[in-house]
Amino acid sequence: MKENPIQSLPGIPALLVLLLVLLGCGYGFIATVTGPDSPVTVGALAFVALAVLALVCLAGLYMVEPNQAAVLSLFGKYVGTVKDNGLRWNNPLYAKRKVSQRVRNFESGKLKVNELDGSPIEIAAVIVWQVVDSAEAVYNVDDYETFVHIQSESALRAMATSYPYDQHEDGQLSLRSHASEISLHLKQELQERLADAGVDIIDARISHLAYAAEIAQAMLQRQQANAVIAARTRIVAGAVGMVEMALAELQKNGVVQLDEERKAQMVSNLLVVLCGERGTQPIVNTGSLY
Repeated sequence: MKENPIQSLPGIPALLVLLLVLLGCGYGFIATVTGPDSPVTVGALAFVALAVLALVCLAGLYMVEPNQAAVLSLFGKYVGTVKDNGLRWNNPLYAKRKVSQRVRNFESGKLKVNELDGSPIEIAAVIVWQVVDSAEAVYNVDDYETFVHIQSESALRAMATSYPYDQHEDGQLSLRSHASEISLHLKQELQERLADAGVDIIDARISHLAYAAEIAQAMLQRQQANAVIAARTRIVAGAVGMVEMALAELQKNGVVQLDEERKAQMVSNLLVVLCGERGTQPIVNTGSLY
């Protein structure tokens, strides 16, 4: 089922013509029944029939707002779609259903799902969507708005189970650290599910992401531990580089000659100074170096 544009007549001229026909029928009927002839004549019946026909034709008037489509059907058969704005007129026997083609958005409820590593998380997303094919939206699904909401939650669940919450390896995609890639995946997942409903997904982004309440405290401690380990690793790497540079400069400039034991002691002292959490209290040796 694909959208088929159909022509429609301007509604205001059609309304004026029908009103003139009704006025003419009323005037002709009154003039006929009040004339010298019999009150019930063929002419009077003709005016009545024409007035009834004009009243039926008035049912063919309908209004289409901007960014709205009118889906027309005749006895259950799809006829076409009208997108011309304003008051329009078509066959009065056509059934008309209005479909909004404005950009709409909604925020899904907070879903509790298990991410790739099996940890329960809470996740929600904001979906921006628009109907682009009114015929598919009306005839391919029972209720396209409900269909969009249910499929959005289903796609969000499927996407959340495909990635871990945190990045454990370099280059690994995670829900928390790769928002752009995750949003793109969610948008593609939604587009595949909603293509048959004539809906286009404009944007899809995560609006809420957190560990479930029952494991939130434990995961916070793990994150803090990972942060401490990463900081310590960087501090140690920097300290080792500074010690190597200090020894190389001392040997290069010939300031002092140190044996292996003295080098080891110097390295130990420098690492304590550079890696300690608190400021050190140096002890100055006023005697001989040895």
